[in-house]
Amino acid sequence: MQRQLLYDEDDLHSNLPKAIAAERKLRRINSQVEISGLVADFNAENAEEFLVGADLVMDGTDNFEARYIINDVCVKHDIPWVYCGVVASYGMTMTVVPHQSACLRCLFADAPLPGTTATCDTAGIIGPVVAVVAGIAAAEGIKLLLGKGERNPGIIHVDLWDNTFDTFESGPPRADCPTCGRGEYEFLERASGAQAVGLCGRDAVQIRVPGARQLPLTDVVERLRRVSQVTASNDYLVRFKVDGYEITLFADARAIIKGTDDESVARSLYSKYIGV
Repeated sequence: MQRQLLYDEDDLHSNLPKAIAAERKLRRINSQVEISGLVADFNAENAEEFLVGADLVMDGTDNFEARYIINDVCVKHDIPWVYCGVVASYGMTMTVVPHQSACLRCLFADAPLPGTTATCDTAGIIGPVVAVVAGIAAAEGIKLLLGKGERNPGIIHVDLWDNTFDTFESGPPRADCPTCGRGEYEFLERASGAQAVGLCGRDAVQIRVPGARQLPLTDVVERLRRVSQVTASNDYLVRFKVDGYEITLFADARAIIKGTDDESVARSLYSKYIGV
């Protein structure tokens, strides 16, 4: 929460998904803005459903796979988008206008190999860098929507600890880029995203079942009460403790298993107690 300026402790006590808590908070800030909070895992299966038709996409994700999926959708459908990421005391933002500027894969053809980059688990994140980089990214979004101002020509990199501010020009789209050069959308066309993924800084693993149906949470709660300690339940999620782990199950059948970073353990717990 030291970097989540939108939330407070009341949101934690309410046991609401972040999307719903954010929606409610933003409605209180400005009741005239139309907001729709969606409790869902963003992946290759639903990316086009969520993004196509948007005038602008702002990246607030925390993993490379999601960003490459965003890049695929936005280039394919000519939607401008703004990349934004932070870790430790530094962060960067990049503005992508499909077929006018370089896209994400023009500059980074492949995602970094595991273990080759810092993460919030290994390096943490200080709150001020989030505000700085997000502010720059938001300004880029306003420029795109208004069609005014001087657009970021490439990547802006900021490090608050070392007091550096650098801009790197990305140039035009590359003819040999897999995405905007050759029209290959391999991240989008995958049958599904990763079914299990560790969550940064949380000693937790998220499990997703591709194509799963919406769960009747009321029925699920009754079943779980027989074998576990249910600590929270509402229209969006059920949270329960069992075998020393805390499991949060969402209505779309996603689950976050807290207390392990071992994907095999998380899969086993999911199968044992949810079994979808």
